Amino acid sequence: MNTKQQGFTLIELILVVVILGLLIATLLPRFATKTDEIIEQSVENVAGRFAAAVGIIKAQWEIEGRKSGNNGNEEGTKITYEQNQVGVDGELGYPTGNGKGITRVTSVDKRKCKDVLDLILELPPTNTTSNIDAEIADFEFVVREDASSKSALCVYYSVASIGLPENSTPANGIPDGERFDGFTYNPATGQVSVF
Repeated sequence: MNTKQQGFTLIELILVVVILGLLIATLLPRFATKTDEIIEQSVENVAGRFAAAVGIIKAQWEIEGRKSGNNGNEEGTKITYEQNQVGVDGELGYPTGNGKGITRVTSVDKRKCKDVLDLILELPPTNTTSNIDAEIADFEFVVREDASSKSALCVYYSVASIGLPENSTPANGIPDGERFDGFTYNPATGQVSVF
């Protein structure tokens, strides 16, 4: 009587599981490293586009004769860039917000940092100023500020690098540059730095 085998033996199944386990153990660290590299490259791409736009806006302010509307009447200096009204500091020429209200560097807060990101990039990444982790998870960047100096430093954290929900969202302040990926923008100098 001939009987045909109708499946795998227990030893064959154990061998397959062991081989798959070894493959996963060797490939998982490589995959994690690649994921980190992809996040870093994404941040560098956004920061590069952001820095280029800051430079173009500064140049446009220079070309327009360094116009200044900062005369204390709550109306600030505006530049039209890519059909958007962008507020700039009337003495420095760097973007500081949406052009409504005071546009001096000293008036920059995280809301204005968000406005700058949204207005100067042609296709800005989704971003929020929220402090609620569940809301932040739906965005690409979370916007914070470091107001410890005379003018605020805009801090843009990549949400993918935060690792929600295991880690909580960073607070305002200077980024440590080790735990999360992102970039900063100093509206007083126009400097954009990746961390």
